[in-house]
Amino acid sequence: MIAVGRLKDGPERLLADRYLERARQTGRTLGLSGFDNLELAESRAARADDRKAEEASAIAGKLGEDRFIAFHEEGETIDSEAFAALIGRWRDEGRRAVFCAIGGADGFAPSLLKRADKRVAFGAMTLPHQLVRVLVAEQLYRATTILAGHPYHRA
Repeated sequence: MIAVGRLKDGPERLLADRYLERARQTGRTLGLSGFDNLELAESRAARADDRKAEEASAIAGKLGEDRFIAFHEEGETIDSEAFAALIGRWRDEGRRAVFCAIGGADGFAPSLLKRADKRVAFGAMTLPHQLVRVLVAEQLYRATTILAGHPYHRA
């Protein structure tokens, strides 16, 4: 998970870290690794477009050629099984890493959104970034349990 901004210590960080640790443990048996929480500094630029551009550059610098999912309000709403299938398909294609990106308060620069392999939304409501991080971490854990046939996900 790669996100713009630092998540302060508190219940949201604890919960996100707990889900990422669970995903890490379950993912090992599936040939998945990582599940890190990479935080990038928020831009201090005065204009929103400049902030988005600076943050996009920082995100792109970490992505390299790896796949990435942009969690964005205009993304597609997909269910957990489809999310797990996407992660599993990319793993089976031999992808080294998949990033789940959460933009800054102003969102993503259009250039970065174009580069995204998938855009996903949690729905039409606006959510605070702290909760989006928890939701992404939980969905990563859920994806590993779905791929592993674990009973956590009860579809």
